[in-house]
Amino acid sequence: MTTKTAPAPATTPPAQSRRFSINLRQSGIYVAFALIVVLFTVLTGGDLLQPQNISNIIVQNSYVLILAIGMILVIIGGHIDLSVGSTVALTGAICAVLTVQWGLPWPLAVLLTLLAGALIGAAQGYWIAYFGIPAFIVTLAGMLVFRALTMTTLGNQGIGPFPDEIRALSNGFTGGYLGNIGLGPLGGADLVSLLAGLACVAGFALSQWRKRAARLGYGQTVDPMPVFVLKIVGVAVVVMAVVVQLARFRNLPWVLVLLAALTLGYSLMAGNSVFGRHIYSIGGNLQAATLSGVKVKAVTFWVFVNMGALAALAGVIFAGRLNQAGPTAGASFELDAIAAAFIGGAAVQGGVGKVVGAITGGLIMGVINNGMSLIGAPSERVMLVKGLVLLAAVAYDVWTKRRA
Repeated sequence: MTTKTAPAPATTPPAQSRRFSINLRQSGIYVAFALIVVLFTVLTGGDLLQPQNISNIIVQNSYVLILAIGMILVIIGGHIDLSVGSTVALTGAICAVLTVQWGLPWPLAVLLTLLAGALIGAAQGYWIAYFGIPAFIVTLAGMLVFRALTMTTLGNQGIGPFPDEIRALSNGFTGGYLGNIGLGPLGGADLVSLLAGLACVAGFALSQWRKRAARLGYGQTVDPMPVFVLKIVGVAVVVMAVVVQLARFRNLPWVLVLLAALTLGYSLMAGNSVFGRHIYSIGGNLQAATLSGVKVKAVTFWVFVNMGALAALAGVIFAGRLNQAGPTAGASFELDAIAAAFIGGAAVQGGVGKVVGAITGGLIMGVINNGMSLIGAPSERVMLVKGLVLLAAVAYDVWTKRRA
């Protein structure tokens, strides 16, 4: 007589291995960014990481990174904004008229320009949130309307030059307030820039430690201590390597200081505030968010107001960098901002994404542009590579969701 043995119970992988695989999937964008940087560093013979070139990458892509911060919030909320490029052009034209033609003081002109951008976002947000028209249609109409208004405002010609202060915000660098410090074979470097980099690293390490302690306090799983320390060290090495190179060149670009403040502020807002959690809940499950008491219409409205204000800031930065507001400014900027958000980990359906991820996605596009320019690649090949990178990022997102 044969006895049947019960099948062995299915074994589940240890929690630590599951946790590591999930974190690896979430960190794929950063691994990809590192590999792209290494690839173009090799292909350019090290020119990609020269101090002046790093500064150029930051300055040349600053306005796209500013747009990406607003765009990631729009996409997390389950919407899209196709009008940001035209908004950049219109607000740059408004700033030019206020400063160059009307002679207003530059702080007042910039403030009024930001207000104009917020009003543009409010106009679109009203139709989307309270009238129920899909964001794709509203912002597509806005793309055409605001481009027409730009041409009308400028008379189909450029206006410039801008005040030195606005140009400095776009192209300027922090001063050497404490002088330089010797770094051996690397030469001299600005002390203030180095201290700023160390402060950023210390702040990041402290925030990650507090987040880890909070998760432990609630009994949630965290990374093993060696993995946690390795992450902190990796971020510290990357940040200080970039800061040292910039400090050796012409110190920190002012626009990098602005970007750092925006990234920190919006990351805290998205991750730690009630408003940020409402954006995620709306994009993740609109019906559940509505039943939970989230003011969906108001949140959607303010998301687009914020997008308009950030587009205005990008318009000022871009016009100041060119020292002229032109009718063709901002062409295809909306595509770059959307691509940065999706490459940075945003989900097509909404509800997923991080501000830091969008910044990383924008930097990936910037490094590809810069690296292929350094190796003399034609423009059509650059567009081909950027398109394939975007398609791969979205395909990866869909694939991981199906696996889950």
